[in-house]
Amino acid sequence: MSGIEQAALTELWQQRWPGCPPVGHRLRGPYRDVWVRFHSLPESKRYAQDESEYAVVLDRYNTVLDELFAGTDVYVITPVWTREPDVPPHRPNAGYWKSLLVEDDPESDFRTYYHLFVTRRPWQRGCIDDLLRSIADDEVTDVLITDIQLQRIHLPYDGGADVFLNTPEERDRMRHRHAGWLSSHPGGL
Repeated sequence: MSGIEQAALTELWQQRWPGCPPVGHRLRGPYRDVWVRFHSLPESKRYAQDESEYAVVLDRYNTVLDELFAGTDVYVITPVWTREPDVPPHRPNAGYWKSLLVEDDPESDFRTYYHLFVTRRPWQRGCIDDLLRSIADDEVTDVLITDIQLQRIHLPYDGGADVFLNTPEERDRMRHRHAGWLSSHPGGL
């Protein structure tokens, strides 16, 4: 990404998600009114144990992603966590966006930096299945998938996905369509 593209994406993020950095787990608090969580497997099972369960996981991820992004381009935003402020080498086919100090500490060994890399691609069902499978296995974390206007966010994690939509009404419609994938926890977790 060029410096202009980095600045434009940062400005767009700040307009759409003010007061919250592009760190997935921090979105749920301030944007709870447009948030819904779907579980990847029946009965809220967290990890797939065989190929048939991986098929269910990928189908649920892709079904929601299709509803959010079919026919559009998406940004796949992938973080690299480090203890140093220096930007690590770029990920293949991804441009560097920005770095954040997410855990500040007087002791430098305990500081955590979050370096964000962005790939823009046309959304097609299955186009990031390898990445989604790595997320389902907890090998990769905190990936954000969003339309290029940053209106909707899909945050897959090992066990499900947090989805952030435009309005509470849109969230409710999606929640209703996939009611069988919701948690029985009163807080939706």
